[in-house]
Order: sequence, then C-alpha cells, then structure tokens
Amino acid sequence: MEVNWRLARRQKALWGRAAIVQGMRQFFVAQGYLEVETPQRIPAPAPESQIDAVPADGWFLHTSPELCMKRLLAAGYPRIFQISRCWRAGERGSRHVPEFTLLEWYRVGADYRDLMEECEALIPAVAHGIGLQDEIVYQGQPIDLRAPWERMSVREAYARYTHTSMAEALKRDLFDQVMVEDVEPHLGAGRPTFLYDYPASRGALARLRTDDPTVAERFELYIAGLELANAFSELIDPEEQRARFVREEAHRRSLGKQPYPLAKKFLDELHNMPPAAGIALGVDRLVMLLLDAQRIDEVVAFTPEEL
Repeated sequence: MEVNWRLARRQKALWGRAAIVQGMRQFFVAQGYLEVETPQRIPAPAPESQIDAVPADGWFLHTSPELCMKRLLAAGYPRIFQISRCWRAGERGSRHVPEFTLLEWYRVGADYRDLMEECEALIPAVAHGIGLQDEIVYQGQPIDLRAPWERMSVREAYARYTHTSMAEALKRDLFDQVMVEDVEPHLGAGRPTFLYDYPASRGALARLRTDDPTVAERFELYIAGLELANAFSELIDPEEQRARFVREEAHRRSLGKQPYPLAKKFLDELHNMPPAAGIALGVDRLVMLLLDAQRIDEVVAFTPEEL
C-alpha cells in the first residue's frame, strides 16, 4: 500500500513539537509547579457565547480545564499546570482545529502582571531549548523575544489602530469585529504584545480592577498577529461569578445555542480559592510560531479531514 506522504512529511515538525512540549514541562517543574491531569468530559462548562462545547454522552468535552484546575486551587494546591487536549465545536481554519492542545497554569498569590513576566521567561526558554536564539523569524517577520515585551491596554489599542473608541464599539456591539479586523493584525509585530485591561463585559472569569471597575484584569498575548494566550487575575467572589454565569448563559440561550447546566460544584467551592492568576496558552499555535508554520495543519499529527 502506498505511504501516506502527507503524514510522513510532518515527521520533522512532530519531533519539533515534542521538544517544545518537553521544554514547557521542564520549565514548570523547575519553577515548583505540580503537573495535574483533570477530566476531559465534564457535566457543566463555563458559559461563553462565542465558544461551543462538544456534547459527550450527556455531558460535554471540556473547552478548557479551567474549572477543575481552580477547584484544585481551592483545595490547597498553590502552583499547578496541565497540558491538555480540549474541544470547541465548529472551530476550523488555518489557525484552528476543533480538537487542540492547551497549556494552562495557575499560581496562588499572583496577578495578571506576574503571568506576563512568566510568559516572558517561558517562551524564550522553550525557544532556546530547540536551538533558537532570542530573535526568531515567523513567516518572514523577525520577532525579538527579549524582555520586556510590549504592554498595551485595549483602550490604547483602539486609540492607536481604530477610528472609534472602546466604549463606542461596545455600545454599538462591534467590539469583537473591530478587534479582529482593525486591532489584532497589528499586534506582536517585531516583538510580543500583551493586550491588557479588557472591558468588564469581556471579563469572563477575571476580577475587575479596583481602581477602574470598567475593565477586567485580563490580557491576551500576541506574537506576529497570532493570539497565543489568554490570562486573568482570577475572580474569587462566588456570587459575582454566579451572576456572570447566569447572564452569559441567558445570552447563549437568546442566540439559540445549546443550554449548559450551572457549574454548581465549582461555584460552591470558589469561596475557598485564594487570590490567584491563571492562563491558557495555545500549544499548537506556539509550535506554529517556533517552527515557522503557516497553517496549524503542519504541526498536528492528524487534521479532522484526515480521520
């Protein structure tokens, strides 16, 4: 039988991917983090109107291990990380596959600014581990990985790259569209960019800033236009989190989406969770960046179409 050359050609990329994942693991073990594995099929995902979980025998395949990992923080685990398979229905494109890999880590006593510094240490360490230098090239763009990286608020990004304000975009329900079309293509050019202080309505599971409650302590990391990570200073108020879940679930249902049950055990245990910060980083996209791959298809063993 003829060899599947499409799969065979990925061998070099998959060796590189394996080295990158090993480098991530070594970084966190050296920093005193405990590697954990949480269930991938759960009864209740966190409701997010832009993300759809895949049903699985009456439950759901998780879109992120976030809720279970936070329950571990509430039970007394101070530093944890996980490299996990995750699923999101209908996501397919040059940078998306419905089944993908996330690196998530959580740290008690930290906030989102501390996680920015950890990203500045992690990604160069992983790059060096596969023989790259402080300056890499992605799709012809040179990227300087040396710290400090650019830090830009969402308000500042709107002022710099758009013809409207963040408040006006929210009022006209154009926030996500403007972000994708006008802001994101400019981010991470030349060096990585932390886009931080998202509007409170886009706070998800992040706490609000005490000095400016109109924004949430959330950032996303961009390198060469690739969104790589999403991070929060974690919200630990169970009543506020419950209210956000209820509002977001109502919005999901108004869009005709499959209803989710309330994540009751997570909410019941949230009062035990100490102040902490957490982050999800897309492993597939980081592999794309470090191996200079144009499409995610080049850095996964199988695409959905090949199964």
